[in-house]
Amino acid sequence: MPRMSSDQPQDPASSQSSDTRPPPARETVSRGGSLAWALLLSLLALLGAGYVGWRQWQQGREAALARMHLAALDARLKTLEHGLKDRGAEDVDTRDRLLRLEQAVQPLRESLSGQETRLRNLEDAVARLAQKSLSAHDTLLLDEAESLLRLGEQRYALFHDAQGAATAYALADQALAAVNDGAYSGVRRSLAAERQALLASRPADLETGVATLGRLRDSVATWPLKPALPADKRGHDDGAWARLLHALGGVLSVRRDDGTPLAATDTTLARELVALDLAQAQAALLAHDTPGAAAALRRVAAALARFDDADPGVQAAREAVTALLAQLAPAPPVRLGGALAELRNLRAVHALQQAAPAPAASTGTPP
Repeated sequence: MPRMSSDQPQDPASSQSSDTRPPPARETVSRGGSLAWALLLSLLALLGAGYVGWRQWQQGREAALARMHLAALDARLKTLEHGLKDRGAEDVDTRDRLLRLEQAVQPLRESLSGQETRLRNLEDAVARLAQKSLSAHDTLLLDEAESLLRLGEQRYALFHDAQGAATAYALADQALAAVNDGAYSGVRRSLAAERQALLASRPADLETGVATLGRLRDSVATWPLKPALPADKRGHDDGAWARLLHALGGVLSVRRDDGTPLAATDTTLARELVALDLAQAQAALLAHDTPGAAAALRRVAAALARFDDADPGVQAAREAVTALLAQLAPAPPVRLGGALAELRNLRAVHALQQAAPAPAASTGTPP
């Protein structure tokens, strides 16, 4: 700054004043500024040297750490290399073992393949045997069902036993239900329809009717006959003829014939005849002879006219006989045989279907 001021032009007045200043003061100022600049530069140099030294120390430390990391990485790499070498040796050993196992397993595979072939052959043989056994079992069941249907039809045709025929049809339905073939479901529906018709047309309950007739037979002995017709009223005649008739009254009795059989006058014989008719009706019911039972009951109803209607036992007997006759009224006959014919036709069709593939199977397979 003093130099720059000294270079500028000054006026004569100022120069004169400066020339009049004492010279030692100017020299002191210039020396102080130089010393300050020197100290500043020294301080800057010292700071720069410290920074450079600090940076070098940092770089040395980082280099040492890097060398330590590199050493650790080298150690890990060496460990990995040793591990890979050991693993490679183990892999080679494992490959050798696998090859030896493959060579040992190959015969076992061939043997297992042969065993599987034999097992399949055995399964096929067992399946064929099971099919034959199942077919034989179904055949037996179908034969049983056909026999039961035929038995029920004949029992109804010969004895009019609707209950027995319905029981046979129920057993036939159970046999068809055990057959392992859904094609016979139509036969079962036809069978169920015929069985329902039999149950709807059956007469009165056999046990109830027989028990009722048994009670009537036991109570016949208590039924009183109707009182005899009163004798014709005659006037009191004291003549000779009146005395003669009165004398002969204890020996000979003459009455008007009103068409009443002898049984009407004989209590024991009348009751025995009614009991016989009741027994015949009971036997006819046990034999499933509905017409015979109805005829015997009609005779019993006619014979009940000889007994006293005022008696409660006779009234109960008349009501029971009337109820039995109503229950034994002939019903329209049931047409049977449809289910049996359908079963036979279906079995014939199945037999043809089973016999048809046999020639094709024998000629189509190569030797």
